This record gives sequence, C-alpha cells and structure tokens, in this order.
Amino acid sequence: MSSFNPDERTAQRMAGGQDRPDAERPRDPETIDGTIIDDPSVRPPLVLGDRDFHSVTETICGWAENPAPKWWMPAFLISSAVSGIGTLMILYLIITGVGVWGLNSPVMWGWAIVNFVWWVGIGHAGTLISAILCIFKQKWRTSINRFAEAMTIFAVICAGTFPGIHVGRVWFAWMLFPIPNYNYIWPQFRSPLLWDVFAVGTYFTVSLLFWYMGMIPDLATLRDRALKRLHMKAAVGPIEIALGKIRAFGYGFFALGWRFSSRGWLNYEKAYILLAGLATPLVLSVHSVVSFDFAVSILPGWHTTIFPPYFVAGAIFSGFAMVLTLLIPARELYPGMKDFVTARTLENMCKIITLTGLIVGFAYAMEFFIAWYGGNVFESEAFIIRAIGPYWWAYAIMFSCNVLSPQVFWFKWARTTPWFIFIVTIFVNIGMWFERFVIVTTLSSDFLPGSWRYYAPTYVDVLTFVGSLGIFMTLFLLFMRFLPMLAISEVKNVLPQADPHGHHGSESGDGAGEKNGKEGAHG
Repeated sequence: MSSFNPDERTAQRMAGGQDRPDAERPRDPETIDGTIIDDPSVRPPLVLGDRDFHSVTETICGWAENPAPKWWMPAFLISSAVSGIGTLMILYLIITGVGVWGLNSPVMWGWAIVNFVWWVGIGHAGTLISAILCIFKQKWRTSINRFAEAMTIFAVICAGTFPGIHVGRVWFAWMLFPIPNYNYIWPQFRSPLLWDVFAVGTYFTVSLLFWYMGMIPDLATLRDRALKRLHMKAAVGPIEIALGKIRAFGYGFFALGWRFSSRGWLNYEKAYILLAGLATPLVLSVHSVVSFDFAVSILPGWHTTIFPPYFVAGAIFSGFAMVLTLLIPARELYPGMKDFVTARTLENMCKIITLTGLIVGFAYAMEFFIAWYGGNVFESEAFIIRAIGPYWWAYAIMFSCNVLSPQVFWFKWARTTPWFIFIVTIFVNIGMWFERFVIVTTLSSDFLPGSWRYYAPTYVDVLTFVGSLGIFMTLFLLFMRFLPMLAISEVKNVLPQADPHGHHGSESGDGAGEKNGKEGAHG
C-alpha cells in the first residue's frame, strides 16, 4: 500500500460491495460507507465503487451528457422566476429611488450591505478548498473543489449587484472605479467602499481564472466525446437542432485547443499551483477589506480590530456550510456521486465548520469583554443593546445558529448523517446572515437617544434578496447541467491505479492496470 492511496484490494475490502448501486450498498454503523476509519495505520479510500479511469470519465461526463433529470427543469423554471422577481425589484428601485427600501435616519445602511457581506462570505469556501487545501496536499478536496469554485463565482456575482444599487443613483456607479479625476473629488481612495471594488474585483478575477483553467482538460474530454455524437439532434417544435454539433463547438471553443500532451499537462500543473499560491492570500485579504467597511468607522460596536479575523473565520464558516447545503442534495440526486463524495469528505467539512464556529463564538465573547475592559460606556451600551435591546431576537437567532448548532458535530453520528448535516448547514447560513444584520442594526441606536429609529425592511428589500437567491440557483443549475461537477483529472489522480508504486493491476495481471492507464490518458 502506498503512503497516500490504498491498494486496489484494500479499497475493495474497506468500501464493501462497490459493484452494487448506492441503494443496495450496505451501511456499516462504524465505517459508514467504508471511509470512516479511525485506525491511523489504514488509509481510507478516496473513491469508492471499484472505479477505474474509464468509469470515472463515463460517470462524471454522463451527468452533463445524458438527458436532464426530471427534477431539473421544474427547479430551473422556479429559480428563473424568482430571479426575475429580483430583477424587477432592482428596476423598480432604479426608477423610484432608494426610498422604496426601509432605510431611515440613522440607519442609512440596510439589507443591501447585509446581503453584500453575506454573499462575499459564501464565496470564501471555494478559494479555501481550491487553493489552500491544494497547497497542503489534501486529496479529499478533489471531490468538492469544482463544486465550491462554481459556488464562489456565482456568489460573488450576486454580491456584486448590491454595491452598485445601494449607492442610490445607479447611473453614477462608475464613480466606484478608480477613474482619474483632476478635481480630486472622486474616487476617494481613503473610503473602504472603494477598497471593496479592488478586493472583490481581484477575488472574482482570480477565482474565475482558477475555476476556468481547472476545467480546460475536462472541457476537452467533453469536446472529444461530443465529436463522436455529431449526429445527435433535438426537436423543438417544428425546428430541428443539431445538438451534437452545438455541444462539440461549445466545448471545443472553451477547451482552447487542449490536446492532452505532456507539455500541456506540465504547463497546466505549473499554472494551477501558481494560481493557488496567488489565491491563498485572497482568503485573508478580501473579507478583511470587507470588514473595513465597518471597522474603520468611529461608531461604537464597529470600531474594533477584531473584525478582520472575525469576518474571515465567519466567511469560511458560512462558505463551507453553503457547499454542504448544495452538495448533499446533489449527492443524493445524481447516480454515482456517493462514490466520489464519501462520508469522510462530509465529516472533514463538518470538522472545519466546528472549528470556524468556535472561532466565531470566541469573537462574540471577545467583543463583550473588550467593550467592558476598554471602559467606554458607549461601546458597552452598543453591545448590551445588541443582546437585550429591540433586536434581541436577531441576536438570539445569530448566537444559537452560529455558536450552538455546530456543536452537534462533536458527535460522530451528527457529522456522518447527511440529512442531519443538511439541516445544521441551513441553520448556519441563516445565522451568518443574521450576524451581518445585527451589525448593521447597531446604527439604529446612535449617540443621541432622540434620533433612535427601529429599522425594518420593506417588501422590496425582501424580494431583492430572494431574487439574488434565485439568480444564484439559476446559475448553479446551469453549471450542474452543462459542465462537469467534479474535476475528472484530479479524481483520477487519487485512484489506486494512478500510483505506480501502489497499484499492481488486478488479479488478471498487470495488463488491466496498463489498460486503465491508457484510458485515463485519453479521457
């Protein structure tokens, strides 16, 4: 057995019944699917089902090539309708003005900035899984990195809509960009809102490059497979569409002429690790800059140095929760995905959620401690009002969802039961949204009690946020339908057959291993 991969017979023994469908595969109460192994001398398998290179390609490509599942079109139509409602609310806002929101004085920021920070935080898991876990050689990430990277792109797209529309006069949104202005009026480089443009823009660009470049070999595989199906046609009423030619041209265009050459793989590996190194500082920098929207002010409850690490931990916390929220249903709906997204993968992600949840809880406690230790009466009152003031219910939801609910993952059953993990991640997503809401509601109690106002959103606020969820799900459903959800080449790299020192072929001899190697080289 190699130091990283079990040999083929060990993988068969630990996975138990891989040739059977998921529904018929026995569930061991201790090892679950054969991957929850506490013995440090045994390396659990990363891929189940006695997979070879060819079956990996067939399964992952099949999700994009086969007809859409029956649930996909209703889900797509519903999410598209919801995104249309959000678009209509944005148009209504532009035509009417920000008075349609629930903003008042002193609460000049409302749901727009809350949603912006929440969506940026959701996208952090993609960069962490893709870049940092790649640098640390964590091979269990291969089954979720493409999923997380796509989620990052779509979450940042949703986040980017809110800074543009919350400025009020949308037609002046160009002032957010660093355009030279000789009147020295704008841009204001000392404003954290301008820093957001740099940070989020850089984050989106690097994440998009990382996601797209990682897909190039898989797009080339889909291109080559589509060339064999040029005869495929689809009828839309009286019109007949050459579906095979459209697929071959689309995948071929974005594959950029990839030919699976040794030189191409060498350049690909270099570029991938360089982009991973470039993206790693973004995990810390992007949400730190977003936290400066609050931390560089002089308002009690905001002006604190704990915000940057606190926001980064919270972003990773919510990002991993959203990955699991999307991954667990997909794992149940797509055949064969349980072979790649194992119980060990889910357990590792739950452990990260538990760790970051503890960091977030520690930050909540430190906010109260520093407010008391600093002896500033306004600072202390700001946090007391948060906890027992008019928005006590929001603080209670935030604390219970973010601090208490992840603690169930200390128990093995909780972090290895998919339906229960799904419920907890929903609570985490809700709690992290309320965390941003609680921060913004600090504005409602300023220095003059006579100007205190209770902030409440309007239906336009709510529907705009719901519309952003619809946009996110629409883009994600399109990704699931037309692009490979898992990185084919990376999944093959963690198979026992990919290790020349640990794989010696099947019982029929080394010829099987040689055959699998050839199939893997050509997709």
